[in-house]
Amino acid sequence: MVAITVTPTILPGDPHSGHSPPAPAPPVPPGQYLSGVDSLLWLFDGALGVARLAFFSGAVVTGALCAVEWGVRSRRLSPFSPPAKLARQLAGPLIGPVERRVVRAGGSAASAPWWTLAAFVIGGVIVLSALDFVRGQLMGVAWALDNGMRGITRLALSWTFGVLYLALLTRVIASWLQVNPYRGLVRIATALTDPLLLPIRSVLPTLGMIDLSPIAAYFLLRLLESFLIRLI
Repeated sequence: MVAITVTPTILPGDPHSGHSPPAPAPPVPPGQYLSGVDSLLWLFDGALGVARLAFFSGAVVTGALCAVEWGVRSRRLSPFSPPAKLARQLAGPLIGPVERRVVRAGGSAASAPWWTLAAFVIGGVIVLSALDFVRGQLMGVAWALDNGMRGITRLALSWTFGVLYLALLTRVIASWLQVNPYRGLVRIATALTDPLLLPIRSVLPTLGMIDLSPIAAYFLLRLLESFLIRLI
């Protein structure tokens, strides 16, 4: 007879095998993503500080050049004086495009330097605000990842209402500038806000030429956002 020997199969984790089961993956410690983004925020804050300093310095220099150029255009300064020549050389490339737009819109060419300064300041404020917004979103994403599904849900909710607030602001600015509501980004803002604004306009009368529905819609969205966040 032939003896058949059966060797038992030993599976990992069998108490008789002498091998312990593989250890589960350790959970992500709270605050790991926040601590990981700290170094990135440190660099971001440094770049933001440099941008603020550059903007302030640029605004001072641009204001001085525009003041000299305005003095020349209003005949308060001689166009042949050294400051006037320097201002024309340095500020000319900035004032030229603005001057063409001002004249095309029916404005005075003498006011172009001040419009140039206003455009520089507004553009700088928008850029710095955008950088602050990006910083806040980085913090929000890190916090959401640290808090699991609850944090991700609250972040998505915050982004959704943020888009609606931006759409409302776009509608208001477009109405002031008399932009066609069915062109470009304004059309998207119109599609997002009409379901909210139209019912409000049916019950809320206008105050002369002022449409109060965007203000009412803003406060209603704020209340709804606060209510939903408390539920999460």
